[in-house]
Amino acid sequence: MKKICKLNDIDDGNARGFDIEVDNESLAVVCVRLGQQVFAYKNSCPHTGINLEWLPDQFLDDMKQYFVCSTHGAMFELESGYCITGPCQGESLTPLKVKIEAGDILCGIG
Repeated sequence: MKKICKLNDIDDGNARGFDIEVDNESLAVVCVRLGQQVFAYKNSCPHTGINLEWLPDQFLDDMKQYFVCSTHGAMFELESGYCITGPCQGESLTPLKVKIEAGDILCGIG
C-alpha cells in the first residue's frame, strides 16, 4: 500500500485527487474523508474512463453528498462508489483498499 497523505490533509467532508504509482504505472485516485473514514476509488468514470473532476480536487456536488462526473453529470455515492444517476447508472467506481495508520492514509489495489 502507498502513503497518499496525512488524514488531516483532507478536510472532513471533502475529496482530493492523487496520482500514485502501482506496478510502475501512474494511477489517478480520488479519496473522500468522512470523519475518521476515508474511501478511495480509481479516478475514472465507468462511462468513458475519463477523470471525474474538471478542476483539481473538484469532485463533489454542491451539497457534498455525491461524486459528480464533470463531463456527463453522473452521480456516485461517496461510501460505495455506486452510480445513482447518469449514463452509467447502476455501475460503480472502482474501489481501492484504504488503511489509516499513524495518521497516514495508505491506499492500494486488491
